[in-house]
Amino acid sequence: MNRYPLWKYVLILLVLVVGVLYALPNLYGEQPAVQVSSSNGGDATPALQKRVQSILSGASLPADSVKLDDGRLLARYDNADTQLKAAGVLKRKLGDNFTVALNLAPSTPAWLRALGAKPMSLGLDLRGGVHFLMQVDMKTVFNDTYDRYSRDLPKYLRGQSIRYSRAYRDGDEVKLKFPNARIMNKAESALSSQFNELQFQPAPDGQNTLVAKLTERQKKHISDFALQQNLTTLRNRVNELGVAEPLVQRQGSSRIVVELPGVQDTAQAKRLLGKTATLQYRLVAQGHDAQEAARTGNVPAGTQLYHMRNGQPILLKDDVIASGDQLVDASSGFDQQSGSPAVFVTLDGQAASKMFDVTSSHIGDPMAVLYTETRFDTNYVNGKKVTKQHKEQYVISVANIQSAFGKRFQTTGLERGEAHDLALLLRAGALAAPVNIISERTIGPSLGADNIAQGRLAVIVGFLLVIAFMAVYYRLFGLIANIALCMNLVLIVAGLSLLQATLTLPGIAGIVLTIGMAVDANVLIFERIREELDAGNTPQTAIRTGYDKAFTSIFDANVTTLIAALMLFGFGTGPVKGFAITLCFGIVTSMFTAIVGTRAIVNLVYGRRRRLQSLSI
Repeated sequence: MNRYPLWKYVLILLVLVVGVLYALPNLYGEQPAVQVSSSNGGDATPALQKRVQSILSGASLPADSVKLDDGRLLARYDNADTQLKAAGVLKRKLGDNFTVALNLAPSTPAWLRALGAKPMSLGLDLRGGVHFLMQVDMKTVFNDTYDRYSRDLPKYLRGQSIRYSRAYRDGDEVKLKFPNARIMNKAESALSSQFNELQFQPAPDGQNTLVAKLTERQKKHISDFALQQNLTTLRNRVNELGVAEPLVQRQGSSRIVVELPGVQDTAQAKRLLGKTATLQYRLVAQGHDAQEAARTGNVPAGTQLYHMRNGQPILLKDDVIASGDQLVDASSGFDQQSGSPAVFVTLDGQAASKMFDVTSSHIGDPMAVLYTETRFDTNYVNGKKVTKQHKEQYVISVANIQSAFGKRFQTTGLERGEAHDLALLLRAGALAAPVNIISERTIGPSLGADNIAQGRLAVIVGFLLVIAFMAVYYRLFGLIANIALCMNLVLIVAGLSLLQATLTLPGIAGIVLTIGMAVDANVLIFERIREELDAGNTPQTAIRTGYDKAFTSIFDANVTTLIAALMLFGFGTGPVKGFAITLCFGIVTSMFTAIVGTRAIVNLVYGRRRRLQSLSI
C-alpha cells in the first residue's frame, strides 16, 4: 500500500550522494597563500615556479606547496604570519614585473576539485574582501565636452554660411571671433536655438567675440550622467570578474565605492576596474614617410603620428572607422591560422555599415588597430601624494584588407592575458571618465571570525532544539523528520557551493529560518496522520491519507513564501539578496526532503508490514 518504486529510491539516493559530494569542500576550509602573477596579465610559468621556490627556500620560508593553478602561482602556508613574511620577500625579489598578493586558497582535495566541487563563497562580513574608493576624473569629462564643442560650433556655423574669423577653446569656454557685430549677433541667435545647453554672451573686451559656456544645469547633468555610466560599467566589469554579491554604489558627487567580498587578490580587480582601454580602427596613411615625420615633428595634414609596440613610428589617417564604444560584443580566443591570441568583436549597425564601406573601397590597403589606455601614476613629492594622469596609445596590429567585412571580425597582436582582459573591458563597456583608486582596503578574514562563530552557534543550537522537539513529540516519526532535516541542510550547503553563491550573515539567518520551516511540512503531515488514526482508519491508510491531504497546504504555503523570496532577490541588494537566495534554496530542498524524503523512509519502515496495528507518532 505504501511503497515506492525502485527508481524513486535510486533518485533520492543519487540526490543525496551528489549533495554530500558538493557540500564536502566546505569542511576542508581555506589555507593562507601567496599568489604570484605576471603584471601584464600573462600566465605563470614553470620557470617562475622554480624561481619562487628558490627565493622562499633561501629566505627560510619554505611553503607547504608551490603549484601552478589556473594560470597563477600559489604558495600555500599553514599560518598568516608566515604568509605575510613570504609575500614581503617575494615583492622585494621579483620586482615590478610580477604582482604578489595575499590570497585564501581552498584546501579542497584534488579528487573533489576534479568533480568541480568548490566551497561556497563567504561575504565581506564573514570572510573579508577588498574595498575600493574611486575618484571619477570629472575634469577629463568637461575637457572632452569643451573639445567637442570647439569642433561642433564652427562646423554648424559653416553649415549655416555664417562667416567667423577664428574659433578656439579657452579653458572652460569656447570663443568665436567674428568680422563685425552684426554677424556676431546673427551667429548668437542661430547658435542659441541649436545649442540650448550652452549660454552665449559677447566677450567683455568688445572685440566682436562670442563666448560659449555650459549652463550650470547642463554641467550637473553631464557629471551625473558620467557618474551613472561609470557605475553601470563598473557593475558590468565586476560581473565579468565573477564576484558574487558585490557592492558598487555612488558616494557624493564624484566618487564610487566598490566592495568585492571574498577577494584577497587586488591585482586583477585593480587592473580591470580602473582601466579605460579601448580600440580604434583606422586606415594607415600611405605615401608619407613616418620616420621623417617622427624625426622632424612635421606631421602631414589629415594624419596623426603614433608608434607600434616595438617603437616604430606609423602615420594613421584622422578618420576613425570604428571605436570601442561602438562594439556590441567582444570575446577572446585564438586565430585559426596563426594560433595567436585574438579578440573577436561585433560592431553595431552604424559602425558595421561604415566598416563595410571603407573596407570595400580599400581592398589591399593596410588598416591599423590603435590601442588606447588611460593610466594614473602616484608619486610622493615633499611628503604629499601626487597623482598624474597620462594616456598610452600604440598600434597593436597592422594588416592589409583582403576582402570587405563589416559586422564581425577579429583583432590580433595582443598577448593571451591582454586579449582576455581587453575582451572583458570592451564587453563591459567603456568608462565615461577615467577613475583613480584613491583608497584601497583589504579586509582580512579575522574581522569576520566572531560573526562566523556566532552564526555557526545559531545554526547548531537551532538545529539541535528542533531535533530534540521532534524526537520527543513525534517519537519515531520525529526521528525520521530529523533525518530529512539533516538531508535538507546538506542540500542547502551543496546548492550554495555548486552555484558559488555568497554566504553572508543574513544568509545564515535564512538557513536558520529554513530549518524551522523545514519541519513545518512534517508537522502538518504528522498531525494529519494523527487525525486519520483518531478517526479510526488503519495505520497504512492514515499514512497515505496524511501525506496526500497535507500536500496541498504544504505546497501553497511554500509557493507563497518562494514568491516573496524571489521578489526580495529581484528587487533587493547586497545582504537582502543573501537572505533571499538561501531562503529560496531552503524552500526547494525542504519540499523535497520533507515530502519525498520522509515518505521514502516511512515506506521502508512501515510499507511492508500489512498487519500494522499502531504507529510511533
